[in-house]
Amino acid sequence: MSDTQVANSRKATASFEIQEVGHVLSVRKFIVLARGLPSCMNGQLIEFANGVPGLVMGFTEDKVQILVLGDSTLIRAGDEIYNKGKSLTLPVGESFLGRIVNSLCQPLDDSGPIEPKDYYPVFRVAPGVMDRVPVKETLETGTLILDAIIPIAKGQRQLLIGDRLTGKTTVAIDAILNQKGKGVICIYCCIGKPYSSLLKVLDVLKEREAFSYTIVVSGVASVSTGEQYLAPYTACLLGEYFMYHGKDVLVVFDDLTKHAWVYRQISLLLERAPGREAYPGDIFYIHSQLVERAGYLKPELGGGSMTFLPIVDILQGDVTGYISTNLISMTDGQLYFSTTLFNKGFKPAIDFGLSVSRIGNKAQWPAMKQLSKSLRLDYLQYKELLQMTQLRTTGLSKDAEIRLKRGDVINQLIVQDKNQPVPLEEQIIYLYALNKGILDNLSTTQVKQFKQDILKFVNRRHPQFCSKIKEIRELSEELQQNLEEALKIYFTETFR
Repeated sequence: MSDTQVANSRKATASFEIQEVGHVLSVRKFIVLARGLPSCMNGQLIEFANGVPGLVMGFTEDKVQILVLGDSTLIRAGDEIYNKGKSLTLPVGESFLGRIVNSLCQPLDDSGPIEPKDYYPVFRVAPGVMDRVPVKETLETGTLILDAIIPIAKGQRQLLIGDRLTGKTTVAIDAILNQKGKGVICIYCCIGKPYSSLLKVLDVLKEREAFSYTIVVSGVASVSTGEQYLAPYTACLLGEYFMYHGKDVLVVFDDLTKHAWVYRQISLLLERAPGREAYPGDIFYIHSQLVERAGYLKPELGGGSMTFLPIVDILQGDVTGYISTNLISMTDGQLYFSTTLFNKGFKPAIDFGLSVSRIGNKAQWPAMKQLSKSLRLDYLQYKELLQMTQLRTTGLSKDAEIRLKRGDVINQLIVQDKNQPVPLEEQIIYLYALNKGILDNLSTTQVKQFKQDILKFVNRRHPQFCSKIKEIRELSEELQQNLEEALKIYFTETFR
């Protein structure tokens, strides 16, 4: 045989691809029953004859159950189906930054194809305990209530829970906006929400120039159920690429309530036994499998971190629902958003009494920990005293009047406008002035003016103050003297 014939023979051999071929038996909305794929396994990727992908979800005695990851209306009984023996892996890489992708990492923003650096499995096993180190850095959210009273650490899983329209997404987006210039990669995952809601988030990210370090994974309500189900796992694997390359990552899941609804639909069509509230018995597993992938890796594995902010909707303030209690039990704390506080104009509407961060204070800046140690107690005492005295206009003791006035000032400091994150160094200036009692005699208007002016004023008087406190994270004697001097001059010149 000549060399040319040998080369042609090799080309012909190389073009062969071994794959199992089965046939579609029936289509139930987005679930397909097929026969003839004896070697397929759970979690494997298959392909229908028209090119639509599918995911193996389970088996019966002689049938394979497949979740369609696309348009199921194109699939008919009798169509061929192919198993190429591959698990579901998706592309990852730096080129995904600033892009909008679907659950299969395909671009949705008309900005051209995305060049992958690697392929990661969607259902990856979470790092073990020995692969992690204790949290050691705070995640600066830009929200005073969180950074001072309920701090979040890098590598933590902090649940945002509350009724609809109470500002949960706003707090999560503010955390993304506050990562600008801090080297943190952000991922926003939209699950089952209207497309109009996603557009609002995109507008804020672009307007505030936060899109360059953010990836948006879209699993909106208009896409297939399979894509909505995969969306949080896709966001997680995109974050894992950066985590294993030494970067810090923040992932927002908006929201896991709708993800649970999607999985309930899938399970009922798979004829799995419904349990509490019609959810399947493994609903706890699918969410714990997801949130356990957050953490802080040891240096040998890259030393990166991945922080999760999952969002959960509840009805009429009831935190005892099945999904909400599941997620509370598997996260490191929760922020409870109160409809009552929101309606009173207290924003962000976070209820201190029901909110907690179990590990965040271990990573809090020493300066912030020192200044905020009594803030929660002072504010809760103020709320109780306010409730006791709201029907009394006279006869209050001097001590009660002082505590009420101080509580009013704290209230003014922690109320924030949306999409206006406050740097941690500015928060420290607020709390230092509060602890010194300088703000106790100011009116509401004067406190607002103080919040607007003080950072610029301190930077003019002591340009190195902010950079120095970010470096050492403590209030040294020199920094305290600088701050004392700046505050004295500011109040002398502004409120004569």
